[in-house]
Amino acid sequence: MKISLIAALGRNKEIGANNDLMWHLPADMRFFKSSTLNHVIIMGRRNYDSIPERFRPFSDRTNMVITRDQNFVAPGCHVFTTLQDAIAQAKDLGETEAFVIGGAQIYDLALQTLPVDHLYLTHIDAEFPQADTFFPTWNESEWTKTLLSEHAADEKHAFSFKVYRYDRLGKSGE
Repeated sequence: MKISLIAALGRNKEIGANNDLMWHLPADMRFFKSSTLNHVIIMGRRNYDSIPERFRPFSDRTNMVITRDQNFVAPGCHVFTTLQDAIAQAKDLGETEAFVIGGAQIYDLALQTLPVDHLYLTHIDAEFPQADTFFPTWNESEWTKTLLSEHAADEKHAFSFKVYRYDRLGKSGE
């Protein structure tokens, strides 16, 4: 099973402020949906809480939430106290590619403890000084970078952005 991280980040690796996104990029949301559809998605509890209720759980995906709170209930989701337990369950379900979708603590934990195969990162061409949450640092020299798409700013997208897939050296892309 492949393990992938998927995120959108500003120029300074900003990913959120006040437990919310700082941008509205419909084309990037479509990329997120098409990439994760029919796969396991793994998120931290705060990330889960940040999703508007009408979208929870994400449809047509197996939603997994990581929390230290053993009594936490997330309707329609599998809840785990460790990232490793969620990964084991994804493997048991026959998953081919599990996506870690945030937030910062879960991304960092995944990069530190899991054999992550791919990073799908949307690089937004803007800075967000209000940000209080950032994508963790990773050693980019251990990855190959492939441009998947780019999108100019337009009437529906306040910022231009590029989507890249990073493949860990020694692992192949698709």
